[in-house]
Amino acid sequence: MFTLTGLLVAFVSGIFGAAVGALPAFIMVGFLVLAGVAIQAAGGGGDYLGIAPFGAWGPHVGGFAAGVAAVAYAAKQGKHETGRDILAGMMGKNSPDVLLVGGIFGIIGYVLNWLFAMPGAWTDSIALTVVVSAIIARFAFGKTGLLGKVAAGEKRYSPPAANCWVPWQHKPLQLLMIGLGAGTFSAYLALAVPNGGGVVLGFGFAAASLVFLQFGTQIPVTHHIALPAAVAAAASGSLLWGLIFGVLAAFVGEFMANTFCAWGDTHIDPPAATIWPMTSLSILLATLGVYQMIPLF
Repeated sequence: MFTLTGLLVAFVSGIFGAAVGALPAFIMVGFLVLAGVAIQAAGGGGDYLGIAPFGAWGPHVGGFAAGVAAVAYAAKQGKHETGRDILAGMMGKNSPDVLLVGGIFGIIGYVLNWLFAMPGAWTDSIALTVVVSAIIARFAFGKTGLLGKVAAGEKRYSPPAANCWVPWQHKPLQLLMIGLGAGTFSAYLALAVPNGGGVVLGFGFAAASLVFLQFGTQIPVTHHIALPAAVAAAASGSLLWGLIFGVLAAFVGEFMANTFCAWGDTHIDPPAATIWPMTSLSILLATLGVYQMIPLF
């Protein structure tokens, strides 16, 4: 629902998201999701999840997208080294205009998500909003275009470590293993945790775990694996369908990273670019009855 209050909250959320930085803001989303699942598991309702981690502090507004746009703008203005740095908070720049850009993109994210959600349940509108917001920021503040610019002598889908999205996670066997591990575990939680909270529990755990990445630990990035796996498991009632979606999402994430992010001068988020089409695929399979026709355990 579109409201003036929602628009205002998105603006101020975007300011704060820019101030703390994209990844720190998203880590907060993860902890808020964990709190929301705990509330549901204790018998509470699901309103909190819609109000906080997927609402006022959602990744599409202050919880990530505003930070992406703010650092892209700061780099264009010569106030930051690179527009791809999603770890850095912008408060330290002492530049109110950078924070204002975050607020503007909070509004953009609010409006985009409202538009994408209007047709009903066809995709993950928040993830799609994160991607479109980042594309707008790329064209507004970057110079490399939608797909970036591949360096001479390099191959788009075999980038050097300096260009890899997650250098320790890009090889096929690594992707297979983390897709199996994170995807199946998240699918299990979706099926085992009551009151529906299990669908986002793996996502919340994966997002919160990025606090270690923020401080330099080489951990995997798995929220784009966890959420599609959980959605597929919940829709099909099958752990194996969740496993399949988890593995597929791991490889789709790397493809999206090399297509949109690795060679660009701003950040277009590979996880968000994975979550929305994988969610749409699961909804399509459920609508066509494929899960029922192929009932995997």
